[in-house]
Amino acid sequence: MSTGYFITGTDTDCGKTLVTLGLMQSLKASGYRVAGMKPVASGSQQTAQGLRNEDAVSIQRRASDAIDYRLINPYAFEPAIAPHLAASDAGIRLEMDVIVECYRQLAATSDRVLVEGVGGWRVPLGTDWGIAELARKLDLPVILVVGVRLGCINHGLLSVESIMGSGCRLAGWVANHVDPGMLEPEGSIETLSRLIGAPLLGKVPYLDTPSPGDVAARLVAPD
Repeated sequence: MSTGYFITGTDTDCGKTLVTLGLMQSLKASGYRVAGMKPVASGSQQTAQGLRNEDAVSIQRRASDAIDYRLINPYAFEPAIAPHLAASDAGIRLEMDVIVECYRQLAATSDRVLVEGVGGWRVPLGTDWGIAELARKLDLPVILVVGVRLGCINHGLLSVESIMGSGCRLAGWVANHVDPGMLEPEGSIETLSRLIGAPLLGKVPYLDTPSPGDVAARLVAPD
């Protein structure tokens, strides 16, 4: 089976998808066959093919091979709310085994599979499981995307503490500058670098229209 990474973040809108796409491009450039997943997605749109999530579609397009959308995003919901609430409103129960099976199918034909979580590390998906339990079940090392804005030191360190306490390995973290008006962002990144016991894989500056190529150029894929 292939190896891969689980991409999580300090919060929603911290840049998880952007970093996922950048890592996919970087790994492809290194000669790997790459696939990606966004197993659960809120904020999807109705299309002729059914519900489609913009981030998941971007991941689908970035893969090395053509992949059935249902493997990339087995659970899509229209309202942009917490996924377990969206699932409850739709009368759907999120099943971890369904996600694991989709991952296994992708892993069987890929060298690397990047799995992007939803929201932050502690987002619940069922009554007794969530993002942390899913990452542990998939047995994937975790990459944390820290949205660099006011409060990111606290959010980053709490996320790292929770990841390590969940029995998962933190492969590294990415500093993604999301607030152009933040004062002393480099100071916050330096503080996090000193306190997080995992490598800084890249610093992504604030970009008006960032592309996966822009991000890939600023990332170092973990070992």
